Amino acid sequence: MGLTVHHLQVSQSERIVWLCEELGLDYNLKLYQRSPVLSPPAYLALHPIGAAPVITDEDTGLVLAESGACLEYILNTYTSNAGGNLVVKPGAKGYADYLYWLHFVNGTLQPAVGRAFTLRLAGVPEENNQRSRVENKLHIALEHVDNRLKATGKWLAGEQFTAADVMIVFTITTMRKFVQLDLGRYEGIVAYLGRVKAREGYRKAMGKGDPDMDFEAAMNDSPPELFGPLKPK
Repeated sequence: MGLTVHHLQVSQSERIVWLCEELGLDYNLKLYQRSPVLSPPAYLALHPIGAAPVITDEDTGLVLAESGACLEYILNTYTSNAGGNLVVKPGAKGYADYLYWLHFVNGTLQPAVGRAFTLRLAGVPEENNQRSRVENKLHIALEHVDNRLKATGKWLAGEQFTAADVMIVFTITTMRKFVQLDLGRYEGIVAYLGRVKAREGYRKAMGKGDPDMDFEAAMNDSPPELFGPLKPK
């Protein structure tokens, strides 16, 4: 079997497991547990950056990291029609929307969540000007997603479920196990996660990749329980 997805559990590499399930690919899945919060030595040894996701391809000797790169490699290498049915092609309706939302996730939204997480973890008080600015930027990004999903009533790129949806869901679900983020004010996002939860590919991916995690709890409006070692003592 050529393609192996190295999945660090409770991490953004769930995106690649989900992608493979949506595409119906024949792939090898190798699981790694966090130790206790960060990647274990075996995962760190896979790639110089030491971050998830990582995929390897035995047919070519490839070792590849970064969510977007792994996603595009699989879409363009392991599907017979360049992206399967998860890509909006140039010239098609919604192409620009697809490109925008595909790149918005790691370009804007996830960094916004990460900055908020870092300041909260560092104990920076809510009234601090820098934290207030960061929290406001996060709200603006989430509101932007919320408005988009209310407008489409379906998926990020429009009527069609695409790889852009595969990219964003981790950031508004599992990532909340590391930063307490309430989605109660974002009705469009909450309804969207209900649609995601109903997808067979998503449920299969989470069952295979994170069988011990209550992934549905991270799809509600209220924050899920923090990842084990991060729980308040």
